[in-house]
Amino acid sequence: MMGHTHALSGAAAWFAAVPLIGMAGMPLRLPDIAAGAIISAGAALLPDLDHPSATIAQTYGVLTEALSRVVNAVSGGHRHATHSLFFVVLAAGVTEGMAQLSPVAVQVFVALLIGIGLRGLGIGVPRRRLGSAVLNAMVNAGLLGGFALLHVEYRWIGIAVGLGCLVHLVGDCITTEGCPLLWPWMLNFTVPVVPSTGGRVERWLVTPLLLVAMAVLAYRAVLPQGTAAAAWLSQVTG
Repeated sequence: MMGHTHALSGAAAWFAAVPLIGMAGMPLRLPDIAAGAIISAGAALLPDLDHPSATIAQTYGVLTEALSRVVNAVSGGHRHATHSLFFVVLAAGVTEGMAQLSPVAVQVFVALLIGIGLRGLGIGVPRRRLGSAVLNAMVNAGLLGGFALLHVEYRWIGIAVGLGCLVHLVGDCITTEGCPLLWPWMLNFTVPVVPSTGGRVERWLVTPLLLVAMAVLAYRAVLPQGTAAAAWLSQVTG
């Protein structure tokens, strides 16, 4: 799957999970919902850190390119360790542990994920790498500042990261290559619905469906918040 497809699936999955997270005893405010969508979109690109040419590897230039080459070597290559359920649990667990131990580290990680998510969602200047980087940094800074002002605490960040990584695997499992979900057992699981990455099926079927799903799921996730806000406003105005 292409980077933008993974990012869209991460955001859509987050919106779908919002009601369930609330039912589990962690109700989310509008700022949390918005922050979680972008973070999950970024996390949905994390498994591709094993691919030096992937969207995530190009996000922060030399820094992410070098990191990608290291991950590629350590994990065994593209679609190996980072494309497994083990990696999903590891990413979610490390993120949750970080959230418990170091608020500063969480803020840095959030900034990285927001930048990756924005890149994956197509925020940039076409064919202008420097311009895209500047725009990404400006939007990233604005979002971080806004989330700070709105007191987003990222209590749910482990869920967002795990969910993003998980839907990445689902997306790659519907391609012909599949993923070694049970790594280190190198058996690729695949239901080849999408014959080629970036092909017509992905561009003209999967991506539009994800856009529609994301819009519908976002509406359902935000609707209770909007209803509560409208009721409050009605009370205030008499």
